[in-house]
Amino acid sequence: MNPEGLERLLQDVRQGEVSVEQALERLRSLPYEDLGFASLDHHRSLRQGFPEVVLCEGKSTAQVVAISRALFKKQGPFLATRAEPAVARAICKLNRRARYYADARLVAVHPSTSTPRGHILVVTAGTADLPVAEEARVTAEVMGSRVERLYDVGVAGIHRLLGRKERLFEARVVIVVAGMDGVLPSVVGGLVSCPVIAVPTSRGYGASFGGVAALLTMLNSCAAGVGVMNIDNGFGAACLAHRINILGPES
Repeated sequence: MNPEGLERLLQDVRQGEVSVEQALERLRSLPYEDLGFASLDHHRSLRQGFPEVVLCEGKSTAQVVAISRALFKKQGPFLATRAEPAVARAICKLNRRARYYADARLVAVHPSTSTPRGHILVVTAGTADLPVAEEARVTAEVMGSRVERLYDVGVAGIHRLLGRKERLFEARVVIVVAGMDGVLPSVVGGLVSCPVIAVPTSRGYGASFGGVAALLTMLNSCAAGVGVMNIDNGFGAACLAHRINILGPES
């Protein structure tokens, strides 16, 4: 239940349209629901503005389905990350509004009524970084942000970025996803005045150490205003970008 839903419920009780007993029944699962193997945090929407997100990786299909079914009952937006195709198909059978984004490995149900806010720009160094970038894009959109993409503009051909730098200047927050040498966030950070969220990816040859080289480069950025996420963590980058994005005025 989100703040708007709770407010409607309280209004209904005050107006006599819902009894106190009925309201208590609806609130019974707050703050959490015990499934035995999982304790679902239904209170999270009230605290943080978005429901609990399902990380499918490491869970059985049956566990993911049970968790998803319980979350769908709340009729809010929904996200399941790191979902392989078989798991995604099982989730989508539970809700006709659920959509699988194969590139992002993510299942989402967008809010039924929502006007996207602000402006987040997701930038990638290369096409190989697209899965992490798409995870960030879809996550931020489901949370309610307006998101645009600028892909494959890495430093090996920096003219591709500089030729479209106006798009950087229009953004309220920029997420920069890069593997290999991980230099692109520093370049972007040196061009814009808005916050830059850097996401290292595990793409690269042996000495990239599965993204550690890109991570260290980003942590040592000489550009001011660059924050760094964990390797391949597009979801985390989107959460932070969305929170920053909605701090500004409506647009």
